[in-house]
Amino acid sequence: MLAPAHFARCCSVSLAMPSFDRPADPHIAPSPWVLRFAALIVPGGVVLDVAAGHGRHTRALKALGFGVVAADVDISGLADLKNDAAIQVVAADLESGPWPFAGRAFDAIVVTNYLHREHFPHYVAALNPEGVLIMETFGQGNERLGRPRNPDFLLAPGELMQAFSSHLHVVAYEHGIEDEPRPAVRQRICAVKAPGPVLLP
Repeated sequence: MLAPAHFARCCSVSLAMPSFDRPADPHIAPSPWVLRFAALIVPGGVVLDVAAGHGRHTRALKALGFGVVAADVDISGLADLKNDAAIQVVAADLESGPWPFAGRAFDAIVVTNYLHREHFPHYVAALNPEGVLIMETFGQGNERLGRPRNPDFLLAPGELMQAFSSHLHVVAYEHGIEDEPRPAVRQRICAVKAPGPVLLP
């Protein structure tokens, strides 16, 4: 398990953006956690970007040579990507009705600033062998620092470890406070659908 670190220090993110958890600027730097562990994804693999927003991770993953399925209930921020052969944009209400990707499998799933616990089993089932789950969102304690404050959207300490460690091989986990781009409590995990240790990036 990695020691907590302020990975967001290397991101050039404006504090004036409309929402830290749903940034509207597609040019905001992608998460360093996502970029670091994207090195574990099979070259040329297909990645599901859950709740893709304006596509900062979709764009970064495409630039790294991956195919991407970008899903969100509001795909207006992805309009410029609809004709990109490497990207499939999917309009889907991820919290009503069935999991929209039943029967599909991906080489990686990326989830940032989004928490819907009912999807945890779907993430595991939708990974190909050697597939990579890269996830980060807000943790308990964030309610004292800013949004989100609703406990339904805040992870308990160790919650991602508990949810995934019996199904996936955990490569890295963090839960702690960061101070940039603004104070927040964050929890992160990278886990691989493999029976044992993998070569670290």
